[in-house]
Amino acid sequence: MEIMAALRKDWDTYFMDIAFMVSTRSRCPRRHVGTVLVQGKKLLGTAYNGAPMGVHDCSEAGCMIVEEFEPAPADASSTEMIKKQRCIRTIHAEQNLLLFTDRVDREGSVVYVTDQPCWTCANMLANSGIAEIVYHRPYPKDHGKVAALMGQRGLLFRQIENYVPPADTEVQD
Repeated sequence: MEIMAALRKDWDTYFMDIAFMVSTRSRCPRRHVGTVLVQGKKLLGTAYNGAPMGVHDCSEAGCMIVEEFEPAPADASSTEMIKKQRCIRTIHAEQNLLLFTDRVDREGSVVYVTDQPCWTCANMLANSGIAEIVYHRPYPKDHGKVAALMGQRGLLFRQIENYVPPADTEVQD
């Protein structure tokens, strides 16, 4: 019986593994992101990043890249600007999760997501009724302001440390 217990995954690992498996449905050549909605120990929904239904995705039509300039992250007094590129064809996994789940199911739930939410997704999640966000890969660009927002809203916000995603679930550069 002890051997059986040692092989059983904890809940965080179990649900994060599912989020990574969901991410394999993404056709984004830049990053696969998956997310799951959990109430108690019950899985209520899954989503991944991709183009809207019925629209050619990036693997078929190419990425729709826009360039933006933003202040360099060094110190606040710096006037240096850096150029960022982002794809606007893709709907983020968190956004798709909110589109395809009901508010009543989200109340008090936990969202497991492969990547820390960006600022826009964090704002949406903050108003969605969830109680906690658990993520694996950090997103340093938005981390400080997202963590502050979650603190203001009283939402738990944490990264799973020492987590190893299931084999063949991460995009290789």
